[in-house]
Amino acid sequence: MSRPPLEVADLIRAAGTTFYERSRTWFTWLHLKILTAIVCCRTAALGGHFDECSRCGSQAISFNSCRNRHCPKCQSNARDRWLEARRRELLPVRYAHVVFTLPGELAPLALQNKSEIYSLLFRASAETLLTVARDPRHLGAEIGFFSVLHTWNQKLLHHPHVHCVVPAGGLSPDHTRWIAARTGFFLPVRVLSRVFRGKFVQGLRGLHAAGKLKFHGKLEALAAPVAFAAMLRTLFRNDWVVYAKPPFHGAEHALRYLGCYTHRVAISNHRLVALEDGEVVFRWRDSARHNKKRLMRLALDEFLRRFFLHVLPRGFVRIRHFGFFAHRRRAALLPLAFELLKANPAPQPAPAASATDRPRPLWTCPRCGGPMALVERFTAAEARLRAPPPPEKKPCPAL
Repeated sequence: MSRPPLEVADLIRAAGTTFYERSRTWFTWLHLKILTAIVCCRTAALGGHFDECSRCGSQAISFNSCRNRHCPKCQSNARDRWLEARRRELLPVRYAHVVFTLPGELAPLALQNKSEIYSLLFRASAETLLTVARDPRHLGAEIGFFSVLHTWNQKLLHHPHVHCVVPAGGLSPDHTRWIAARTGFFLPVRVLSRVFRGKFVQGLRGLHAAGKLKFHGKLEALAAPVAFAAMLRTLFRNDWVVYAKPPFHGAEHALRYLGCYTHRVAISNHRLVALEDGEVVFRWRDSARHNKKRLMRLALDEFLRRFFLHVLPRGFVRIRHFGFFAHRRRAALLPLAFELLKANPAPQPAPAASATDRPRPLWTCPRCGGPMALVERFTAAEARLRAPPPPEKKPCPAL
């Protein structure tokens, strides 16, 4: 994919140091660290390496990446490595995609308590899937899946939700057979919605009672138990949004599908169109109008404010595994699932691995497509020494 004409790093440079001064009320050291990493990514400030094509001998110099998970330029390689590690765990069955979304009323509370609310979102959605799938009226099986947290919508507004990718079936309670979901259907959405709402509100009640929630600004009144309980009651007035896509076929299809969700950041550089008169123009997809692509204009400071809304707490894990995919259970239950599926093949088995499934080099030669081999590394200081000298300044003429 060609390099986009405009990047988030360019927008940060255009905003300059005055953006930090204007954003002191909400800008933290973590925001500053991420901002610095994005600006320095793939520049001489991080050092680099000298590479040579193993096929045609073409040589090139590349600067190092920042590897920050919020950087738009660093996620493609991380995604490819993660997908390659997951390839061996994909079961030869249909896969379902389920999305659990928090209502807008809880978005301000989530912004002030990211670690607690996002963790509760993971727990409540996972417990909902496990509970409903275990019910004999629906599936009657023990399932496994992984969940990915997203906190944005197409307009970069705060919109916390988790994407769950689930094999459409599971192990029987006695672990003796594989139970497949019905064709074109996984679990009832209305049941998922109501169970999810109940579990999340119960979790909120427990966090408040334990004193683990913080309230600032307009939310200070919710610190009182009576006010918080009243707010919780309003959450039962409407059904919560749970989306379940009909199961799609094949593990390889699932692998490609996962790449669209696992390592996304709030906005990719390829969605940026222009920076004009202090405004950022970017593309967004209007889901209410059949996913029609539109253009949006935002003031530069507002665009960056929305971008940094989606910074995750330090050390927060945004991809988590549950059920028989959980790390403590997969060693015993995944081989069992493969064995049962071998005895009872699924309707759509995964295609056999081919030569094209082998991992590709991270960087290929732009001339012949051959793999580039590392020849030499250099630090940021060494990069400055190798750089051409700055142009000499002409002396001012005597007055």
